[in-house]
Amino acid sequence: MENNLFNNSKILVVEDENSIAEGLMFNLSEEGYFPIRAKDGKEALELFKDENIDLIILDIMIPFIDGYEVAQMVRELSPQMPILMLSAKNSIEDKIRGLEIGVDDYITKPFHLEELLIRIKNMLIRKQWYQDMGNIETVYKFGENEINLDNFTCQSGQKTFKLTQKEAMVMKYLIENKGKIISRNELLNKVWNITSSIKTRTVDNFIARLRKYFESDDSKSKFIKSVRGAGYIFNDEDE
Repeated sequence: MENNLFNNSKILVVEDENSIAEGLMFNLSEEGYFPIRAKDGKEALELFKDENIDLIILDIMIPFIDGYEVAQMVRELSPQMPILMLSAKNSIEDKIRGLEIGVDDYITKPFHLEELLIRIKNMLIRKQWYQDMGNIETVYKFGENEINLDNFTCQSGQKTFKLTQKEAMVMKYLIENKGKIISRNELLNKVWNITSSIKTRTVDNFIARLRKYFESDDSKSKFIKSVRGAGYIFNDEDE
């Protein structure tokens, strides 16, 4: 076992197949993590509420409550919880559905153990990055908009709403780098870890939603602007 910055991180493994679950539990323990297992969606939610979980590895096809619904319920309770979806479903549509409801990463079965461990470590690093708020105030204001980067609640004019974890992380990264052109690849590296086949579609969908939240006319963006062939740039002034 190598020295791991995140030793003793508690990982909830939600998997009903014993052979896969046992292998995951053993290897996570060998890496210095503290894994606990749930065999179905109902047990997963109970353990999540009772234990101080640091990360969730979540299968989709599990009894009682499927992985998609579990992920949605976890997001309502803990917007910042890292979720790695593990599934035999490998279509682009399935991956996008998982990412859209707020999972942090998606890996298909069968998988390489080393790749899975790297993704887990990267997710814990990103979790720490998000918690390190840097120079940004917890509440950030621009134009008629206000974002609470701690609990993801927002106000735009008279509207109040709540961002998903991924929407908040995208906004946080754009705000941290205001005035700089940010490529899709850079956003994906900092916020996601997904395959190239869904890069453009995933990022553009999130940007489109953020514009609808914060722009009075998303067809003429004032705050989140596209730079043709390069990416996006955020400015907090109404120019």
